[in-house]
Amino acid sequence: MSDQQFDFAPRRGASDEWIADTVDAIMAQATLAEKVGMLSGRGFFQEFMADDRLWGARPYRAGSGIERLGVPPLWFTDGPRGVARGQSTCFPCTMARGATFDTDLEMRIGEAMGKEIRAQDCDLSGAVCINILRHPAWGRAQETYGEDPHHLGAMGAALGVGIQTQNVIATVKHFALNSMENARFKVDVQVSERALHEIYLPHFKTALDAGVATVMSAYNKFNGEYCGQHHGLLTDILRGEWGFSGFVHSDWVMGLYKPYAVAAGLDIENPEPQILGDKLIAAVEAGHVAPFVIDRACRNILRTQYRFACAADPLTEYPAELVASPEHVALAREAAQKSIVLLENDGVLPLDRSKLRRIAVLGRLAELPNTGDMGSSRVRPPYVVTPLDALRARLGPDAIQTGDEDDIDAAVAAARAADVALIVAGYTAREEGEYIPGDITLGQEDDGRGGRPAIGGDRLSLELPAEQVALIEAVAATGTPVVVAIVAGSAVLVEGWRAQASAILQTFYAGMEGGNALADILFGDVSPSGRLPFTVARDAGDYPHFDRDANAITYDYWHGYAKLARDGTEPRYPFGHGLSYTRFARRALRASVSGDSVGISVAVANVGERSGDETVLCHIKYPGAIERWPLALKAFSRVSLAPGETRTIAMQIKIADLRYRDEHDHEWKIEPGEYQIHISGGIEADLKASVRL
Repeated sequence: MSDQQFDFAPRRGASDEWIADTVDAIMAQATLAEKVGMLSGRGFFQEFMADDRLWGARPYRAGSGIERLGVPPLWFTDGPRGVARGQSTCFPCTMARGATFDTDLEMRIGEAMGKEIRAQDCDLSGAVCINILRHPAWGRAQETYGEDPHHLGAMGAALGVGIQTQNVIATVKHFALNSMENARFKVDVQVSERALHEIYLPHFKTALDAGVATVMSAYNKFNGEYCGQHHGLLTDILRGEWGFSGFVHSDWVMGLYKPYAVAAGLDIENPEPQILGDKLIAAVEAGHVAPFVIDRACRNILRTQYRFACAADPLTEYPAELVASPEHVALAREAAQKSIVLLENDGVLPLDRSKLRRIAVLGRLAELPNTGDMGSSRVRPPYVVTPLDALRARLGPDAIQTGDEDDIDAAVAAARAADVALIVAGYTAREEGEYIPGDITLGQEDDGRGGRPAIGGDRLSLELPAEQVALIEAVAATGTPVVVAIVAGSAVLVEGWRAQASAILQTFYAGMEGGNALADILFGDVSPSGRLPFTVARDAGDYPHFDRDANAITYDYWHGYAKLARDGTEPRYPFGHGLSYTRFARRALRASVSGDSVGISVAVANVGERSGDETVLCHIKYPGAIERWPLALKAFSRVSLAPGETRTIAMQIKIADLRYRDEHDHEWKIEPGEYQIHISGGIEADLKASVRL
């Protein structure tokens, strides 16, 4: 039988019945070895070395595939800020896009990624990263959206659904509790049932309920067992409680350790069959793993793969010209514009070009192409516009003075000769990013700064580097107004120098068009509209305990804005903070219960003199008999308004999303009582309404 040829290849436009029959036929014909061969990637190590360790030099085989039966393999590509192949569009990092609070934009970015993935011969994407930002020192913070579960779920679902519009299979990662970097291969995360289900898992369920088709397991342990072979996580919760029917694949290298991972609910080991190869066949033959477990995994893979491979494509073809197309580059600029958060402003911004003779553009990062981490999420776009590039193009080279922290005296002289100083400060891939031990570096050996190794990992400090603070202080002493643009994946403490700055912006890692977007904001072509997707504390001790070398750590119920609120601690910049060049008012808040949801409406008015975008954040205060977050984000909406324009925003909160996890009965329950709805921001005090459940 094994020599007989068949053609069970997917067919565009095939019916669900054809897919079901074809999956049955494949399973009937496949040998044990062929079935086990579907449960892993293949060829990665050899190809990676042949490509001189250039991550994304080719599509990576990532499971499925039986050549004799015409079953194609899955072809994988990362990553969160664009397609980690070729010279793809580099969007702002995920955390920056989290600051947009714009699910429509994120879906459009997903569609663009899907097109570029198809144009580069892949069909499985690892772009949807939605792990909780538990602590800002996490080196990979830039790859997720923020600290709040509801926000993570909404944004991740939008990206995943967008990717899948082009019949690329999206995977949501890293399942679960992956919120630290250096110790991720060994750390045992201890977590209570309530914290797990209410804080660290709901955003995954949101994305899967929206249709994201696959799951990537995490490296770390959860209550004593590795996530990639954790039956409670992969079967009891994911498939049993949530009804997930797609496939689960491991993270890249060291994602599992025992053949029983398949019985626990893992379907594919990537990138090579180190465990789910000969060791798995031996385990089946010895009776340690039941044959039906192999069949189950194969069916999970085939059903998902063929559903996408047989669906009609929205485009008639996917040519190479789609990659970094003008449309996608414009989208990257839009995302960068919308992501920039204006933290403080004494009136120096926006800059008046008619009164500006010279601007001092200072700091090494001002002229460094610095799009973020250089690990698996690295994108190599055809170009990167730095802040210095953009300002030179806009104002002309004669209007620009330069200098950096390597020669502070020269930088001070430049500032004295200018009307305003822009200091670009923060980090690169040397200070934060993916940490990969051993020989597989994924490109971290070069960060563009003199060949020094970009080792990444968890941050050692939440402050700006000392030499950058010295630059800010020295330039501020000249009396020239100082604008500081912070480049970082998450929160940076500003206490030591903020009073010396006239304006502070958080620009994150802003992608290939980041410099142009910053110039657009500085000169008022676009009003800033980003909102912080995390809390910036006044003191590092206000955050949860963090040990980047931990063998074990407890993730409790408290982090981010909820922890500071519980502790009565005032943040420097709260979650959702962000200034504008215009002003907004809110009024007429209404809330009512209808069926299985709470309906909310509020009128938002632009009462300033410029057009702008405003984000409405809706938090819930629970009845109070059961300890919960003091306020919890449960809905948000973004709106664009012209001066004088008013629009009514409607939002819905599912009552199921207001439940708590009863640890005694191991089930979800609703606390009866009054639920307060808080609409924050605007020029008035918070608006409040309430409903009873």
